[in-house]
Amino acid sequence: MQKDTGSGGTSTSSGPTSRFRRRKSSNEVPPEDDKANGSHLLVNDHNKYKSMLIRTYSTVWMIGGFVLIIYMGHLYIWAMVVVIQIFMAKELFNLLRRAHEDRHLPGFRLLNWHFFFTAMLFVYGRILSQRLVNTVTTDKFLYKLVGRFIKYHMVTCYFLYIAGFMWFILTLKKKMYKYQFGQYAWTHMILIVVFTQSSFTGANIFEGIFWFLLPASLIVINDIAAYIFGFFFGKTPLIKLSPKKTWEGFIGASVTTMISAFVLANILGRFQWLTCPRKDLSTGWLHCDPGPLFKPEYFTLPEWFPGWFPWREISVLPVQWHALGLGLFASIIAPFGGFFASGFKRAFKIKDFGDSIPGHGGITDRMDCQMVMAVFAYIYHQSFVIPQSLSIEMIMDQILMNLTYEEQRALYMKLGQIIMERQFGES
Repeated sequence: MQKDTGSGGTSTSSGPTSRFRRRKSSNEVPPEDDKANGSHLLVNDHNKYKSMLIRTYSTVWMIGGFVLIIYMGHLYIWAMVVVIQIFMAKELFNLLRRAHEDRHLPGFRLLNWHFFFTAMLFVYGRILSQRLVNTVTTDKFLYKLVGRFIKYHMVTCYFLYIAGFMWFILTLKKKMYKYQFGQYAWTHMILIVVFTQSSFTGANIFEGIFWFLLPASLIVINDIAAYIFGFFFGKTPLIKLSPKKTWEGFIGASVTTMISAFVLANILGRFQWLTCPRKDLSTGWLHCDPGPLFKPEYFTLPEWFPGWFPWREISVLPVQWHALGLGLFASIIAPFGGFFASGFKRAFKIKDFGDSIPGHGGITDRMDCQMVMAVFAYIYHQSFVIPQSLSIEMIMDQILMNLTYEEQRALYMKLGQIIMERQFGES
């Protein structure tokens, strides 16, 4: 039976392992990871300071770039998310790639990207359709063109998928069936587990940068806090899937994340640029009524409160109570996305999904918890933040999205007639 001895390593038998695409040595699982759980905690790692320096350096650069893109606005943040999704897909597509089989299947690799961009067109077409309509409302030609695109969006995506399905069937080759069907299933798993989850991030962005930035920041804070607490205090192993994770790091990060959620929500919630939803795809500055969630409520501290505390009255934004829910999820549940990724990497005997970020691994290694958090943030926002009853804005969105320009004019005339009749009736 042919056996893969691990990418980049020395084969114990001649021939079979040459079929597999060689991975970079930095991506291999170090042999010491197979030792007893707890023997390689950060507190016992003699190279931990060098690793920490590299990790800190790349983290500073990432945070700096992230802050710049946040300042540039909604559309640029969404573009960043799309780029991240493409890099994640590239890393995961390469995970099961075999150079020998690919050489006998010219163009087969393009099929993965065909399905990926079809899924992207479908998901983002639905998320951004109304905002696209709002952007071109003043141009009659573009308005009609966008209206047609929205009307036939679903059928277009369906036939693009069917074209990919037929492409796959027509490229099937004898003795390659197992590899090709494995790639087909792998591609769809990536689309469902990775792309669909991360696409919720795009929906959060346009509801207000706050609903993207706060959850994403909490994951980063939790990750950094877990690393620091584990670095200095970690003694008790947390889970076998990730030997360097400790209970001390997990608990310390949870407390830090909860406190950070409450404080950070108060800071971010005071900027309209972050709290206003974006109703179109423009890049201009935003001004809006922040709504009751972002208007401070004042609480007088009780008499028994320590006298050394400088304030006798504190202001709290109602959204800070929602932030505690997000913080709880980010500290307790979201890390399981990382544990899932750790188990996944162990199954494929790799250390990281890639090596594009020094000290961190690949893009996917940084996004595992973010994907889980993005879905929860979207569901939480839709369930507990957005009013469930119909509003004028919701009705207007439906009118602009589903009615043609002529139908909107007819509705306007009819509504005006009804209002006039009521006015005369009351007089």
